[in-house]
Amino acid sequence: MRGEPSCPKCGGRVRAPGLFADSWQCDIHGTVHPLQPVVPPSVEALGVVVGRTHVPVWMPWPLPIGWLFTGVACAGDDRNGGRATAVACSGPGPLGGVGELILVAEELGVGLGARYAGLPGPDPGSRLCVDKPPDAKVLAAGRPTPLWHVGGVPGDRAVFAGEARGLWLWAIVWPELSGLLLYDEVVLTDLREAGAEIDLVPCGALSPRILS
Repeated sequence: MRGEPSCPKCGGRVRAPGLFADSWQCDIHGTVHPLQPVVPPSVEALGVVVGRTHVPVWMPWPLPIGWLFTGVACAGDDRNGGRATAVACSGPGPLGGVGELILVAEELGVGLGARYAGLPGPDPGSRLCVDKPPDAKVLAAGRPTPLWHVGGVPGDRAVFAGEARGLWLWAIVWPELSGLLLYDEVVLTDLREAGAEIDLVPCGALSPRILS
């Protein structure tokens, strides 16, 4: 993902707007919101994404004990702003070992959440059974937000999805048993509203998950 924009759905190369198209184009998926290159996690990198996006930048805040911010990605361009964001965090898993979490906020059809979930996408579709009680609940910007298991994902992860602020909210967790994190009521903050507290975010090494 690093170096130049890519397709948020497949990671392939994209063509910039030009003479024959006024939007970014992927040879496979057509018009897309380009995924910008991922840079090492820092407060400055987080601030760039926060400043340009039109969708939330969700992060558990305060972070669980021992957890660190380990990467951020944004799909969109300078003309239209960010249409999807992904924030990675890593720390001690609830059953030992290292747990990793990616939170994605996106508009309908962008496909970034499905990509991290390991699904063809672009949205959860029939894999999300909202006719039953939710499998997890988070508090997103002060509002109780139900999340449901997404079926058909690779066995190394647990995937939850729901709706927050009229947009998709995905939570992808590695390994699968680290999904237990979502059974406690996790508090999510939209970092666009964090103000000076964003300077307090502890940063770790770049997660390979957000590059995959």
